[in-house]
Amino acid sequence: MLELEGFILLGGASSRMGTDKARLDIGGKQFVARIASALASVSTSISIVGARASEEDWQFPNFPDVYPNWGALGGIHGALASCQSEWAAIVACDLPFVTGELFVKLAGLRDSVDAIVPVQEDGRLQPLCAMYRRTSCLPVAEDLIKSGERRPRKLFVQLRTRFVQSSELSALSGAQLFFMNINTREDYEQAMRAVMSDE
Repeated sequence: MLELEGFILLGGASSRMGTDKARLDIGGKQFVARIASALASVSTSISIVGARASEEDWQFPNFPDVYPNWGALGGIHGALASCQSEWAAIVACDLPFVTGELFVKLAGLRDSVDAIVPVQEDGRLQPLCAMYRRTSCLPVAEDLIKSGERRPRKLFVQLRTRFVQSSELSALSGAQLFFMNINTREDYEQAMRAVMSDE
């Protein structure tokens, strides 16, 4: 059995973007392909979570959400419910600038914790670019959802969580773009400019 599996969350209907975010292209690769390449640094098993019926042609195993339309916590739960390994690396499809180096760094912090969660420079957590120990996190996520909770941060109150500060990641190549979240057409245009300025 693999020690760690990678999961890419497709999330909602991309209504603010107006088109499927996961299929957008940056640097000649779709978002999902870019993220999968990064996850391949820590796992040979990569799956999609939350694809709709019209999106079943992804070249990865595809698992439905157990609790559809339950936001970020529902996506995390869906990945953990599908995971057969001790750990899951979970990433939202609208974070196309994550790298293999980032995941190697996070994976190296797994000792004696249940979750590994990056923290942005402004203090915001990144629960959708994080690592979760399945046996610890899945039952907590299940209980929270059944109680009506939708916020992933509630998980971390009940788990041994390693918060990874931005200062711990800043030396990694591309760190300033890791958590650039692409939700709108304006975000996408900004991301394209960022790629062009790096070239």
